[in-house]
Amino acid sequence: MAPSAHAESHLVHRIGWLRAAVLGANDGIVSTASLIVGVAAASTGRSDVLLAGIAGLVAGAMSMAAGEYVSVSSQSDTERADLAREQHELNVNPEAELSELAAIYVERGLDPELAQEVAVQLTKRDALAAHARDELGLNETTEARPVQAAFTSAATFSAGAAMPLIAALLAPQNLIVPIVSITTLFFLAVLGALGARTGGASLGKGALRVTFWGALAMAITAGIGALVGTAV
Repeated sequence: MAPSAHAESHLVHRIGWLRAAVLGANDGIVSTASLIVGVAAASTGRSDVLLAGIAGLVAGAMSMAAGEYVSVSSQSDTERADLAREQHELNVNPEAELSELAAIYVERGLDPELAQEVAVQLTKRDALAAHARDELGLNETTEARPVQAAFTSAATFSAGAAMPLIAALLAPQNLIVPIVSITTLFFLAVLGALGARTGGASLGKGALRVTFWGALAMAITAGIGALVGTAV
């Protein structure tokens, strides 16, 4: 009897969008909450606090989108350049490239004869794909996608930034700082746990590291806001 198919669910295919999503949401929550807390600590009115928060949301979302697009585009350019270089080598010296591929498989534990046969078979099927995957470490799962990263970062930043903004809008003016701080830490803990769960990591560890840096950012910003407010 033929063995039944064994379906496996791996998480590595989530790396691209998960990194951009977690980074965008985390930045949105932390930067906007810190901005709101810092401005509120300077004893300004609610309208000024909300205006600062909204400006931070819009500017941050655009900055995240542009930054992700430029960064991931640079990665994509590098990948394309490496592939073009590899294709040139395959055209100019295919035998040397075949030997190089076989040597990679030997280093991974195959016998030289089997490594040579595997290299020959994969080269016949798609030489560039074999070298991209096994020599350069490039594949469809980790392929750079600039537009996807830009939109994901902008959308998640906006969603994250909206949370402390809503908290500031609903809180009494004299309680904006503590309420925004507490709700932000809660949002960060949830985000960290969700990101860890999606990536298959420890929930507690993911929540703790995100919450710690968020608390530190808000504390520093609130301190600076209080000093500036007092001085002015």
